[in-house]
Amino acid sequence: MAESKPHSHRLRAGRFSQAGLAYMVTVVTLERQKFFQNWVAARTLIQALKAESDRQQATTLAFVVMPDHLHWLMQLGEGAELAQCVRRVKALTTYRMGHPVWQRGYHDHAVRQDEDLKALARYVIANPLRAGLSPSVADYPHWDAIWL
Repeated sequence: MAESKPHSHRLRAGRFSQAGLAYMVTVVTLERQKFFQNWVAARTLIQALKAESDRQQATTLAFVVMPDHLHWLMQLGEGAELAQCVRRVKALTTYRMGHPVWQRGYHDHAVRQDEDLKALARYVIANPLRAGLSPSVADYPHWDAIWL
């Protein structure tokens, strides 16, 4: 029997968007390049997240910009679609940086009603600690959460 390989189009099967629902989104850079070790690049990505909020398409609950990926805990706005929000963030970041930045696709998890959003936010912002990038959350500059 031939080994099957995952395909990004299969990952999208069954994906849905629901206004008001929270999602945990992870987006990875092209070939895991560490673009966001650069301060300006990291702030460019953060401004793209803010633009989605300004458009009232997504409310950012928490995020952390890691050197080669983004973790974004967000809530969809009325009439917004998850794929469109992620696409706009990726496109705006790529446009402003002037070169390809992202791998195709992204990973998302629709947050269930019984999941603790604050615990998920703590998990997101603790990523730099687990990766050994910072001795404390306070020392890592590229994160935020609405509860702090």
